[in-house]
Amino acid sequence: MNWISNYVRPTINSLFSRRETPDNLWIKCKECGTMLFHREMAENLNVCTECDHHMAITPRERFSALFDGGVFGEIEVPAVTADPLQFRDQQKYPDRMKAARKKTGEHEAMLVAEGEIGRTPIVAACQDFSFMGGSMGMYVGNAILAGAERAVKLKRPFVLFSAAGGARMQEGILSLMQMPRTTIAVEMLREANLPYIVVLTHPTTGGVTASYAMLGDVQIAEPNALIGFAGVRVIEQTIREKLPEGFQRSEYLLDHGMLDRVTHRKDMREELITITRMLMGLGPAVKGDLPKPAPEAKAGKPAE
Repeated sequence: MNWISNYVRPTINSLFSRRETPDNLWIKCKECGTMLFHREMAENLNVCTECDHHMAITPRERFSALFDGGVFGEIEVPAVTADPLQFRDQQKYPDRMKAARKKTGEHEAMLVAEGEIGRTPIVAACQDFSFMGGSMGMYVGNAILAGAERAVKLKRPFVLFSAAGGARMQEGILSLMQMPRTTIAVEMLREANLPYIVVLTHPTTGGVTASYAMLGDVQIAEPNALIGFAGVRVIEQTIREKLPEGFQRSEYLLDHGMLDRVTHRKDMREELITITRMLMGLGPAVKGDLPKPAPEAKAGKPAE
């Protein structure tokens, strides 16, 4: 047995050999190309620290940052028919759903939750663009209805974060029918005199923009979010004109009266607390708790 070859050399090689690093430790900003450390990104709510580009964020990450202490309860959404049209293109619809669920860890493209923001109870819904492009199908329609019904029952504001490429083609006309269904959900909130606040994130397009995403009492958007119905190329080919720079971006829409605010993600929680409390007729939010007062000293005994 050669002690140097069998023990010393492998030990030295293991100490100085190059260690493999996981692929997800660094994220490249698509806007400026900066490589960002994943922990730094998470602390900054998936916003680039160099150029302020707002990257995609999952519903659970958004709700963890939004609700007090990151605590929220999920609202159950009625189940839908798995494959109503037996749709198949390059891949069967159920297979696409399985792949999306495995990729995201979520059951569908929208998460509905309830909790408190700044001691203000709300109901919130958030679309997940990483789940089949956040496409609006029957489940998304059921989710918005479930959220609106819960908000009406508890007399709470309803806050919705939109992110979608439009209706889900695998469900055909059934997905398009979610446009009037979600409009009815918004009308339920209006009849109950409850605020409906929409936060449009990148991207919000198609039938989602043409329905519940543009029906809010207050319309807020994240910076530089793509918001529109048809794509720029389609519009240019239809009207045969060149569109202005930044067309369909949140800042352009704000300047032309389609939005109320454009708010940075790090400021969104405070903005929503202020707006919801104002619309509900409540006083200023509690910013922090004072320590409990010390017990009064009894005669002949000092206070602890």
